Amino acid sequence: MRLLFYLGHPAHFHLFKNTIRYFKGKGDEVFVLIKKKDILEDLLESEGMPYINIFPKTRGASKFEMARTILKRNFRLFNYCVKNKPDLLVGTSVENSHIGKLLRIPSINVNEDDHDVVPLYSQVSYPLANTILSPVSCKTGKWEHKTIHYQGYHELAYLHPENFTPSLEIAKKYINIERPVFMIRFARLNAHHDKGIRGIDRKLAYRIVEKLKSYGNVYISFEKGLHSELEKYRICIDPTDIHHVMAFTDLYIGDSQTMAAEAGVLGTPFIRYNDFVGRIGYLNELEDHYRLGFGISPSDPGKLFSTMNYLLSLPYAREIFNKRRKRMLSEKIDVNQFLIWFIENFPESKSIMRHDSSFQYKFTTRYTENTLKDRKKSLSKIHTISGTVRMNQS
Repeated sequence: MRLLFYLGHPAHFHLFKNTIRYFKGKGDEVFVLIKKKDILEDLLESEGMPYINIFPKTRGASKFEMARTILKRNFRLFNYCVKNKPDLLVGTSVENSHIGKLLRIPSINVNEDDHDVVPLYSQVSYPLANTILSPVSCKTGKWEHKTIHYQGYHELAYLHPENFTPSLEIAKKYINIERPVFMIRFARLNAHHDKGIRGIDRKLAYRIVEKLKSYGNVYISFEKGLHSELEKYRICIDPTDIHHVMAFTDLYIGDSQTMAAEAGVLGTPFIRYNDFVGRIGYLNELEDHYRLGFGISPSDPGKLFSTMNYLLSLPYAREIFNKRRKRMLSEKIDVNQFLIWFIENFPESKSIMRHDSSFQYKFTTRYTENTLKDRKKSLSKIHTISGTVRMNQS
């Protein structure tokens, strides 16, 4: 097979990295194309994964600049496909849909955002996509007829226990686990669908830090400059190590969608604070159905602090959230193995899923109690938070 993966975001590197490794390992020809986005190139280089950046410039924010950039990327992807003749295009880019349709190359659009949350992307990408692959909790609107839904999340392609084992030694390079660990993350919220979206501002961040610092060690992750009063809490983590740190974090608070979901599937309690709360299906499911985190609107900052108080005073929080995680894993699939099967057997896999969606449960691992506890199996720390005892596993 000649497979082209087009990555447009650092999260897409994590989503596809194990799948790409598989196909490379079995001798298939794999092309990895990217556009410039945050630390995406750093991740690829740290992995030693060859890639082509077809648009190394940062695009403008206006709709005109977006349209012009898409046209340029279309032209470059067209030329690349004509030269290299891939059999299948995989990714989340709008260009895959356009060029796939033009050159009659099947394309699989792998997305987990609801159509009404990213309306411009949906309107530009979905009409020409051959197949849309999304979680069951994701709505694709009038394009449902070309959507294959699966029981999982993007984050389960790389953080499922079959694909990721947290390392305490790696985590200890960055955090002090002698006390509870609190991670705060600010997202840039500068994508086209983020316009007008509120998150955690400096004033609120300061209040959060003041609240947490007496309970444990506070760390702030943010690419931009921080105010002097917050700078001392900044943590710089190698992007390839971030999930090891997150797995040994006691509470994550942030306005990033992806990191909230990552915390949730790792069993780390999270509080997500932005205007997307209530609008994104897969996060609603993690929060409301599996109770792995809490989504709070910026219109209700009081609820943020009451939720913090609840979690800070919750006895045996780690055990409670690990139990919730176990339930989630028992009902979801290993998304990486599903992606491998779906791509390797496409388009027959599409027909199979259309006629019998239960086929996907072949990629579900039924875990024993001991297997699930491997990530933090030895109880070596007992933390006291607000006068209550909670176990922290390491």
